[in-house]
Amino acid sequence: MGRGGYAVARVAVIVRAPACWLWWPGVLAAGIGAAVPGLTGRRIGVLAGAVLFLAAAAVAFTARRRRYAELARGASRAGKSVLLQDRAVTARAWRRGRRRWLALAFPAAVASSLVLPAAGGMALAGLGAGLWAKARWLGGLERRTGGLLWVRTEWAGGSPAAKGVRGYLTTGLAAGDAAPGGARRTATAVSAAR
Repeated sequence: MGRGGYAVARVAVIVRAPACWLWWPGVLAAGIGAAVPGLTGRRIGVLAGAVLFLAAAAVAFTARRRRYAELARGASRAGKSVLLQDRAVTARAWRRGRRRWLALAFPAAVASSLVLPAAGGMALAGLGAGLWAKARWLGGLERRTGGLLWVRTEWAGGSPAAKGVRGYLTTGLAAGDAAPGGARRTATAVSAAR
């Protein structure tokens, strides 16, 4: 990077990164849990799990949405010295920072089935579904404004909407290797296009 340069990561990619790491272990944990009778019985466990799934998805989807919208409204144009971080690098950095938490989430969801069968896994899957839906919402926001949202990597350690995030940067919709919403782009675009 040249003088004054810094790296930025896609906001939607950071939001979307945990979705599959919560969804698939959650589905697997729910499947394993459904085979365990548990203290309350399967029927009560699955019904409680359905309520937890919806509640977790709603919380993940609605959390800090106002802050995301506020930061998007105040976003400024990215300069030429900004380095656009690849989608895979952003997702890998997210996973690396939360490796321990992810390793504990699956066994905790399975263990909860001893009390409420399948409920812990369904709650975990609900968090993944809610984050995926939020990434899609961000994609709609990006399309409406005509620019992709980026955040400085050193600001977004915990969340791209944390208090330490001072603002977002924007580029054209063709920049980077992720489409609006953080999904993998079908045709790789030149990251210099802004």
